[in-house]
Amino acid sequence: MANARPAHPRIVITGLGAVTNLGTTARATWEGMRAGRSGISAIEGDEFKIDPSDWATTIAGQIKGWEPTGVLEPREARRLDRSTVLGVAAAAEAVKDSGFDFASGDPARHGVVIGSGIGGITTIEDGCRTMIARGAHRISPFTVPRLMVNATAGNISIRWNLQGPASAHATACASSGHAVGDAMGYLRRNQADVMVVGGCEAAVSPLCIGAFMVMKALSTRNDDPQRASRPFDKDRDGFVLSEGAAMMVLETEAHARARGATIYAELLGFGNSGDAHHITAPDAEGRGASRSMRWALDDAGLNPTDIGYVNSHGTSTPLGDKSEVSAVLGVFGNHARKSSGGKLLMSSTKSMHGHCLGASGAVEMIACVHAVRDGVIAPTINLENPDEGFDIDLVPHDARERQVRYAMNNTFGFGGHNVTLIVGRYE
Repeated sequence: MANARPAHPRIVITGLGAVTNLGTTARATWEGMRAGRSGISAIEGDEFKIDPSDWATTIAGQIKGWEPTGVLEPREARRLDRSTVLGVAAAAEAVKDSGFDFASGDPARHGVVIGSGIGGITTIEDGCRTMIARGAHRISPFTVPRLMVNATAGNISIRWNLQGPASAHATACASSGHAVGDAMGYLRRNQADVMVVGGCEAAVSPLCIGAFMVMKALSTRNDDPQRASRPFDKDRDGFVLSEGAAMMVLETEAHARARGATIYAELLGFGNSGDAHHITAPDAEGRGASRSMRWALDDAGLNPTDIGYVNSHGTSTPLGDKSEVSAVLGVFGNHARKSSGGKLLMSSTKSMHGHCLGASGAVEMIACVHAVRDGVIAPTINLENPDEGFDIDLVPHDARERQVRYAMNNTFGFGGHNVTLIVGRYE
C-alpha cells in the first residue's frame, strides 16, 4: 500500500529537447536508446593532436557534424561556449515541443534552472592557450560570460524572457538532477507556473580527457569504442566521457491543463543526500544513495514495490556500479532480486551514450519518461558477463516492452552528491 500522496500541486512534463551523440533531438536520442545503439567513437578535432603512445584514452561520446542551424546564428554561436550552444538548442526544442507561448502570461511566473558540472571548460582552455601564445591582452572579452557555469541559464532566461526563478547547479554529475528537483520545488511552492530545466555539458576537451585519464577513471578500450562503456559487466574498466544536453518544460498540472497541453509524464519525487565519505569514491555500501532513493519515494508517496524501472547512474566504473547495486538491493529488497523473482528492471543508458557528467540526469530522464509513457525499457548494452552479486534484471542487450507506472532516475556525483527523481505515467 502506497504512502499518502503529499498535498501539493501536481507537476507535469510537457516538453522535451536534447542534443546527444545518439541524436540531435529528444526523439532521435530516445530512438537511439531504444535501438541499443552506441554513440561512442574515436576522438576527433583540431585540438586533439593525440599520440596514442602518450594517451591511454582516445575515445569519447562526441556529437559530430552538428550545427545549431535554425536556433543560433553563426556569429551568436561563436560568442557562446559549446556547452551553452548545446543547452540553448535543447531548450529551443523543449520549448517548441511544449507548445507554450512564453511571450504570453506573466514572465515573472516563468523560470529556468540548469545544471552543468564543469561549464565552459573549452573556453577556459582556449583562453589559456591564447594567453600563453599571444599574451593576456589577446584574450577574448567574451571569455568570462562564456565560461560561467550559469551562462546557459542566463542565456535561456534572456532568450525567452524568463523573469521568474533562475538559477544554476554545479554538483558534478548530479547537477541536472539537482536542477530538476529545484525547479519542481519552485512550482510546488507556487513561485512559478512554468520552468525550463535540464543540463548541458561539453567537456570532451584535452584537459578533461587528460585529467580523468590520469585518475584512471576512463575506459581505455580504444580499439573497440562502441563496446567500451559496459556498466555492470565484469570487464568494465571505467567510464566514457561524453558531451550533450537535455531540457524539459515543467508545469503545474493546472497550468498545463488550462492551456490544453500534451503531457508526457508526471514528476512525482525528488531526493538528494551527501555521502560525507570521499571526494571522488562512493560509499562502498551505497548508504548515501539509499537515503536519496528512500527520500524520493517518501516525497512521491510511494513504496519501493511501486517502482517498475530504475535508470541507474551506472557509469561503468568498478566501484561506482558495485556501490549502486548494493544501494538498490538495500532499498528494494526482493522486489529487485532476480533470484527471488523480483519484478524491478534496471538499466544504464550510459552504455550507449557514455557519461555526460552534469547533463546525465536530464539526458536519462528521457528514458524514464518513455518507460512510463510508452512501456519500453531502454537496455544496458555490452553487458556480457554481469559482475558477481549483481542480482538484478539489468535489461541486457535489447530494449524490453514492459508496462511500468513509475520510474526512478539516479544520478550521483563526485563530492558524494546523490540525486533521485521519480516520474509516473500521467493519469
